Amino acid sequence: MDLTDKLIVGQVVKSRAGRDSGRAFLVYEILDEQFVLVVDGDLRKLSSPKKKKVKHLIVYNTVFPDFKENQGDTSKFNDAYVRRILEPFNCKSI
Repeated sequence: MDLTDKLIVGQVVKSRAGRDSGRAFLVYEILDEQFVLVVDGDLRKLSSPKKKKVKHLIVYNTVFPDFKENQGDTSKFNDAYVRRILEPFNCKSI
């Protein structure tokens, strides 16, 4: 069973189940040991994060610690910035 003990706010994850399968997200908030809130700046903006089960996520080692520290600072962390961070993770190979 996958738990949130290995996740950090600002960590990059990718959805492996659901209609958003294959999309990269940032962990926005850890709700409990099985659920997190994720954002991608496009379909899931900072104003309306998506609740996902941890077992439906692929966890990357990449973490943006600035995201947790400046979460409320909209001058630096807005939806466009989140999209720019996640762009390399959403690349599709041809």
